[in-house]
Amino acid sequence: MSPMNPANRPNDRTVDSSPASAVVAVVQMTAREAKDKNVVKALQRIGEAATAGANIVCLQELFAGPYPCQSEDHAQFDQAEPIPGPTSQALAKAAAEHGVVIVSSLFERRAPGLYHNTAVIFDADGSIAGIYRKMHIPDDPLYYEKFYFTPGDLGFRAFDTRFGRLGVCVCWDQWYPEAARLTALSGAQVIFYPTAIGWLPDEKAEYGESQHSAWETMMRSHAIANGVFVAAANRTGPEGQLEFWGASFVADPNGNVLARASHDKEDTLLVECQLDKIDVVRTHWPFLRDRRIDAYDGLLKRYLDD
Repeated sequence: MSPMNPANRPNDRTVDSSPASAVVAVVQMTAREAKDKNVVKALQRIGEAATAGANIVCLQELFAGPYPCQSEDHAQFDQAEPIPGPTSQALAKAAAEHGVVIVSSLFERRAPGLYHNTAVIFDADGSIAGIYRKMHIPDDPLYYEKFYFTPGDLGFRAFDTRFGRLGVCVCWDQWYPEAARLTALSGAQVIFYPTAIGWLPDEKAEYGESQHSAWETMMRSHAIANGVFVAAANRTGPEGQLEFWGASFVADPNGNVLARASHDKEDTLLVECQLDKIDVVRTHWPFLRDRRIDAYDGLLKRYLDD
């Protein structure tokens, strides 16, 4: 866990619509065991982060178990839960117990035959501050998510919490500038990206470094273009045929990486995010001011054939 000065840990804030800063914890875990053990480990990591001064804790994508989408297997649907359900209720209890906001990613069973990859934000009193359902669903080798998840229907959103206004996008969403922009335009001060991304063994030697660099660069660009903090929580370690590359990180609105985890070890990053610096950055780089919203109709088309 990254060291911080205890004097700079604002852990006992009252509700404030515009807190000056928040300590963000990004939890990077392996997930090789049964669901109940992974949940217990995540709850322990939340408690440890809170004790260390975290105000907001973000878990990785589908943290409760091994990544389920490496094959098209109907048995994996048994891992899904309704919301509220046992895992979300345990997270709500942890948020209230520790007085922290929790950003989580869950395999949601919405109705018979209808499943989502869903992020739930729990406020520091244990209530649900907001729900986001993953909008962009990939279908790549060992990432057969279209078999499991219905695309989200809630749009790109931001939610008020005790420690700031937060947005969430999930994994594949992180490659889309439109998703980050709409989340920022909804008022997000921090955009969280719970993630499950890794290397295919036969590609790592040739493409691995470039793939990781592109992933991080894309999200850092969202931070710059939108003047927001960005926090990505990735899995780490081998699961099935994938090697998740870890390297979870937090970037500031100038795109600077404030902290980065290793590729191959569990870790919890603690980063103080100066939320009151967002206005300063946006007035010096006024991208939102200078947007030509009258000229972007083409973005609503799949391709500009004309």
